[in-house]
Amino acid sequence: MTMEETEADDEALVADIASRASGVRDRVARAAHRAGRDPSEVRLIAVTKTHPVATVRAALAAGLTDLGENRVDELRDKSEAVAARWHLVGQLQRNKVRDVVGRVALVHSVDRPALVDALSRRAAQLGVVQDVLLQVNVGEDPAKGGCRLADVPVLVSYAAAAPGLRVVGLMTVPPLPGPGTTSDEAARPHFRSLREARDRFRAEHPALEELSMGMSDDLEAAVEEGATMVRIGSALFGSRTEAAR
Repeated sequence: MTMEETEADDEALVADIASRASGVRDRVARAAHRAGRDPSEVRLIAVTKTHPVATVRAALAAGLTDLGENRVDELRDKSEAVAARWHLVGQLQRNKVRDVVGRVALVHSVDRPALVDALSRRAAQLGVVQDVLLQVNVGEDPAKGGCRLADVPVLVSYAAAAPGLRVVGLMTVPPLPGPGTTSDEAARPHFRSLREARDRFRAEHPALEELSMGMSDDLEAAVEEGATMVRIGSALFGSRTEAAR
């Protein structure tokens, strides 16, 4: 492939992602307006899971500023190759904490005291303050991570008192929809429960402002129920198979 052909491919990828991003932002704006919200209150996290570094660079060129990864190893490699505002949106094991703290703008998946302790120790070692969200398994789906909704008050207080951590909100991944139910319909009550929990706890913990909820198939319900961040992958980048073509 010639340099000219490579540059043309790069430009086509940027244009495709920019077009998809415009469509996602339109969806966010329509949902926000239905809920009487300002669309600017919703941050778009572009999840580049399994996509190559070339796609990450194209995403930045297309104007996407917040990038997310599910796996720590992939996050480490991509963040070393491309400077961006990175988010860890997937599960985090304690033995991977050293590769995350100080590297990401936000950890979305803190769900237990032992992980709070590990993050706090690493933040103290580096002399940084790491922003985190508490992941809540609102639907109590055994296939999903997160603490129980009933455990949030204790975990919020525990994490808020941990040196080097700043708890700025909550995150959830709803259960998959059942037969005959759309993603929006299935996810909405879980999103609403998370917002109501956040609102209850803000009296004691005013820093709890963020709600990370909603993905490509259910972002409308998430925005209408108060999401401040939506984590979007396939609607921006297509499937991994599409990217490889």
